[in-house]
Amino acid sequence: MTKFLPALALAACALAAHADEIGEVDTVFKLIGPDHKIVVDAYDDPGVAGVTCYVSRAKTGGIKGGLGLAEDKAEASIACRQTGPISFPKPLRAQEEMFNERISLVFKKLRVVRMVDKARNTLVYLTYSDRVIEGSPQNSVTAVPVDRATVIPLR
Repeated sequence: MTKFLPALALAACALAAHADEIGEVDTVFKLIGPDHKIVVDAYDDPGVAGVTCYVSRAKTGGIKGGLGLAEDKAEASIACRQTGPISFPKPLRAQEEMFNERISLVFKKLRVVRMVDKARNTLVYLTYSDRVIEGSPQNSVTAVPVDRATVIPLR
């Protein structure tokens, strides 16, 4: 059992990736509680050194939003870019959830999935939200081409 603990810890870290807050803009003034806003966060890909994903999403304000009880909208946008030399500490899965973040009190999550387009040597990133009962078809996709001299290792 103890030999599986490092793998479990690594998987938990990948899903709970740390976001750097880049900025926010107010969209609706609320007299009581924080305003509704759009926030932009940066997530470094935990499996690919040199790639950062920027995710923008709506954040509900008001009294419920201030207390953490509001359900944020399922709308999000993503742009991933090469921010340094690309390297792979270990082989990647062909499709893997990079991280997720809760956007309602219990049932709704914003997810980012990395897919490998082996034929084009490209990393494809998809963001979407899901809900226990019914998810949203709204999504956003972006891609980061990797130099042909650098082969994307798959497991």
